[in-house]
Amino acid sequence: MSDAYRVEVDSMGEVRLPRLAYYGAQTQRAVENFPISGQTLPAELIHALGWVKWAAARANAELGRLTTGPRALTPSQVEALLQACREVAEGKFDDQFPVDVYQTGSGTSSNMNANEVIANRAIELSGGDRFQAEKPIHPNDHVNMGQSTNDMFPTAIHVAVALAIRDQLIPALREAVQVLQEKARAWADIIKIGRTHLADATPLTLGQEISGLARMLELGVERAERALQAVMELPAGGTAVGTGINTHPEFGKRVAEILAQELGVPFREAANHFEANAQRDGLVECHGLLRTVAVSVFNVANNLRWLGSGPRCGFYEVILPDLQPGSSIMPGKVNPVLCESLMQVAARVIGNDATITFAGASGGQFQLNIMMPVMGATVLESIRLLSRGLRVFTEKVLRGMEANRQACEAAVEKSLALVTSLNPYIGYQRAAAIAKEAFRTGKTVRQVCLEQNVLPPEQLEEALDPKNMLHPR
Repeated sequence: MSDAYRVEVDSMGEVRLPRLAYYGAQTQRAVENFPISGQTLPAELIHALGWVKWAAARANAELGRLTTGPRALTPSQVEALLQACREVAEGKFDDQFPVDVYQTGSGTSSNMNANEVIANRAIELSGGDRFQAEKPIHPNDHVNMGQSTNDMFPTAIHVAVALAIRDQLIPALREAVQVLQEKARAWADIIKIGRTHLADATPLTLGQEISGLARMLELGVERAERALQAVMELPAGGTAVGTGINTHPEFGKRVAEILAQELGVPFREAANHFEANAQRDGLVECHGLLRTVAVSVFNVANNLRWLGSGPRCGFYEVILPDLQPGSSIMPGKVNPVLCESLMQVAARVIGNDATITFAGASGGQFQLNIMMPVMGATVLESIRLLSRGLRVFTEKVLRGMEANRQACEAAVEKSLALVTSLNPYIGYQRAAAIAKEAFRTGKTVRQVCLEQNVLPPEQLEEALDPKNMLHPR
């Protein structure tokens, strides 16, 4: 070893790699082979690999496989192996995963990256020399026992995605729903004009309008929960092609049960390992639901952007918090920057769905899908963007936005759509003529009706009262 490098040997020969790296030769080969994007695996997927390796080691220990045979480990070595796996799961070795996302399509390079880091750390924990050529805790023989990249890497993707949806996305959606529902209740008595086709429509309350936005995200919670359910089946136990070669018959079931118990997510062994190895339809379904959530998120942000437009020449029915100067040339201008930010997040997620769909459809031939790293990274990016975008939007926009009662109520009396409430009294045709006359003369519907003695004054007052237009009659 030099001060900067050490040399390791794998089945293809010698490899030079950073002297203190916990990873080994196969990881280094992948670093050299895939200098593509500079993007490494998402941290969530690295941690999930740690959890999956930990569950596999526990299952193999319970089944007696790690402590028997020609390369049997001692009980203390097994404990060191389990601890090393947990340390990866806890994020202590994120900087030891340098392989690019755009790598071998099964994720073999990243699976071996995890195997090497865990083996070397376990050797160190058990008092051994992690730099010695002969590994007493071996990346393949022990860390990868009873496993193939083909079943364990997609298992890690499912675990990472499930945890991210549960711990990041669903809480962010629920928080936004709660704040919008509070605003809806607070603004229940503020009457405003409705709009369809961006044109004036019959009145509603601002609370009713905001309640619709709240419901969109409430449905988003339900969709996120269904997205989580789409990744509950774990491929672990199928090994190379789904047959389970070189693993114990109970291995897959035990891995799923161990992960479910430890992580509090109801994972289960795949019903059919040939499907579970070959196809990533569960991820496609999962992201399709995330895409729908993104559509809802886009519409919430865009509606509030429109409602906050102004302050003098737009609607300005909702006052959004001022966050930063909006123009490099127009002094005093303030823009709905976080609405636009969240809309871009949604656009990215909607675009990501094309990647997931294409990779799911074209990547799975025979017994393996060969687009898994990009699928895993893309789904996790979508979850991360939606979760963080929503949290910032909730804190900086939803909580602080205010109703502009004056602007809301002023537009109601001017609206030609008030004439709709006269349909039961005078019919559609005459009501339409009154609306056109009001528009032609610049008068209100009420003024034209009074001039033409359309209804007795008391009856007209009741018919044109916006409060009577807010519910079925």
